[in-house]
Amino acid sequence: MLVLGIETTCDETAAAVVERQRDGRARILSNIVRSQISEHARFGGVVPEIAARAHVDLLDGIVGQAMKEANVGFAQLSAVAAAAGPGLIGGVIVGLTTAKAIAMVHDTPLIAVNHLEAHALTPRLTCALAFPYCLFLASGGHTQIVAVVGVGNYVRLGTTVDDAMGEAFDKVAKMMSLPYPGGPEVERAAARGDAKRFAFPRPMLGRPDANFSLSGLKTAVRNEANRMMPLEPEDVDDLCAGFQAAVLESTADRLSVGLRLFHERFGQPRALVAAGGVAANHAIRGALQNVAARAQTTLIIPPPELCTDNGAMIAWAGAERMALGLTDTMDAPPRARWLLDANAKAPAGYTNTRAGF
Repeated sequence: MLVLGIETTCDETAAAVVERQRDGRARILSNIVRSQISEHARFGGVVPEIAARAHVDLLDGIVGQAMKEANVGFAQLSAVAAAAGPGLIGGVIVGLTTAKAIAMVHDTPLIAVNHLEAHALTPRLTCALAFPYCLFLASGGHTQIVAVVGVGNYVRLGTTVDDAMGEAFDKVAKMMSLPYPGGPEVERAAARGDAKRFAFPRPMLGRPDANFSLSGLKTAVRNEANRMMPLEPEDVDDLCAGFQAAVLESTADRLSVGLRLFHERFGQPRALVAAGGVAANHAIRGALQNVAARAQTTLIIPPPELCTDNGAMIAWAGAERMALGLTDTMDAPPRARWLLDANAKAPAGYTNTRAGF
């Protein structure tokens, strides 16, 4: 099975060709990603209109490059998969429309993929992980703990009630006038700083649910920074170190609860899996390793290029769905919001309007 995957939900324009073999093993034949960081850097964040225009300009060439690198013709494809949401709606429309056009011209099945499902299934692309396993998804738009029970079968165990983790890192970076993208800059500054200088709160620590909250911590960092203005380089490093340490402690606590809830409902997870851009943070990886060890399970983190948005994960999710006979019609809609767990309810105090509900 050969599947072309297209990803345009945010600021990466990506396409890939993935082969799913009869025994379920995977092979990535091509995986082309064009980041738009340079287009958005001067604005300090992603501008949806600029992102959509860039997808229009870039996508045809990237699809062609992916097909050429894979040495595959469109007539050989088993399906065309595109991320149909959740994400910035302009970009989602570009990718899904392109996939529909390719599918129609070549009479090929279309698969409209939930971007979050693609993240959830990535460890099965990289190491053929069996179900069920526990997913920690942390990115600029999402922070969730999910039980991955099977293809199309996801149970959300915890979510953020306000800011996503990647969003909080980016906002703290902006407070400190650090370059965009902010997450890696905060991590670098934190490595130089004194994490004990500031007594920042540890949000949601000790609660029986597995939800996250980062808005109050972000506000505490802003208040401390404003009190100290103008900031010296050492102040920036210490503020970032204190913020990251609070995130690490809170994340470890929330994940420990999430794994306990998983065990109560589904038994021992095959692994704890981390995905999304925040999984590239080395300090967070260390915290996750400790959590997995205490829970007596394995930590699996896909390679960095498969943690962040990419076409290979979309192609693989499409292949997984195709193997079960799950395809879509040409009226499949683009979605700005699309829950992975259709039965999930918004937690008390929920204020995050980016991820759904």
